Amino acid sequence: MSWFSKARRKDIWDDPVAQPLGDIEAAQRIRAICRDAASCAEAVGSPNKRAKEKQQIERERYERAAKVAMETAMKISDELVRDSAVREIVSLCMKANNIKAGRALFRAIHAASIKAEVLKEHPTLEGEQA
Repeated sequence: MSWFSKARRKDIWDDPVAQPLGDIEAAQRIRAICRDAASCAEAVGSPNKRAKEKQQIERERYERAAKVAMETAMKISDELVRDSAVREIVSLCMKANNIKAGRALFRAIHAASIKAEVLKEHPTLEGEQA
């Protein structure tokens, strides 16, 4: 029975992009990646320790998702759309308790209104305002 196979799970961030994405499509892809990776980011960031193997699998999934999302965000030319997409990635990093990456990405946001929203959601980034 095929549904019992242990094949590696196919994630949205593992799907190749056939053509160059426009800014809006790239932002939508980042939002979808962050939404789908939220559960593994929360598993990585949670204080309770599950089986070490399961924790490592979730960490690898989160890291792949964050990497693809960041690479996609770098290709967005419109600053406001890019800042909005980076905000999604900051939230993903904070769910995984990856404060170092979250702060670095927070500094990349230029729009004051988006920075204010991020600070409202994640007050631990307060000392990072530029």
